[in-house]
Amino acid sequence: MSPDEYCQQKAAQSGSSFYYSFLFLPPERRRAITALYAFCREVDDTVDECSDESLARVKLGWWRKEIAGMYQGQHTHPVTQALQPHLTAYDLKQEHLQAIIDGMEMDLNQTRYLDYAGMSKYCWHVASVVGILSASIFGATRPETLLYAEKLGHAFQLTNIIRDVGEDARKGRIYLPVNELQQFNVTAADLLNARHTENFVKLMEFQTARAQQAYDEAFALLPKEDRRAQRPGLIMAAIYRTLLKEIQDDGYHVLSQRISLTPIRKLWLAWKTWIRG
Repeated sequence: MSPDEYCQQKAAQSGSSFYYSFLFLPPERRRAITALYAFCREVDDTVDECSDESLARVKLGWWRKEIAGMYQGQHTHPVTQALQPHLTAYDLKQEHLQAIIDGMEMDLNQTRYLDYAGMSKYCWHVASVVGILSASIFGATRPETLLYAEKLGHAFQLTNIIRDVGEDARKGRIYLPVNELQQFNVTAADLLNARHTENFVKLMEFQTARAQQAYDEAFALLPKEDRRAQRPGLIMAAIYRTLLKEIQDDGYHVLSQRISLTPIRKLWLAWKTWIRG
């Protein structure tokens, strides 16, 4: 199996909305974004699938060295072998790839965030940076495009937090800010025990409004000149905003189930967004 095939398999197995967003890209850009996505999956799985915290830290340390070595032409993993040829062509900066690893390590260092500023820092590391790297691969000619991608990544992560609030709580992680839980009189025990209360719904409505505002702010930043090139990000946004509406229409029953869109619906949204240009 070639490095590109390894990354393709990693991306396809995930069933992520991310995968559907780059189906229509030209081959070279598609190989680059698939390698980037595979890297994100590898380091995320290092934390999520490793029950031994010390071992997870060792593995993240290995990835830090592997990424640094990749920029020196020294790499051993199929993901870095697939990603390395695209570093210069798409101006993929090492500090951004290392920042993603920092974000994964944050999950080992803390499980609660006191306020929105703290949660936003986490979102930047695990999502906004990915947005910046992705926009560079898709084709960014204006600095505003990277600001758009940074904000859009933030909106995606806010959506993920809403969708996964119950699942994350059962893993011992609560990303919703402590002061906002207190503001709406929702406790950590409510989340862990799947207590779907009126207060919880109000908390989710507040979080949804924030996410929608982040999407709107992101779109306002995207220059017309780069809109066509950035269609993969717009596909992701179409899928994620549809998911957010599904969650809202379902009454925010996210504590005991994971609401998702079917693959055929994601593909339909991807195609529809792509042809709109």
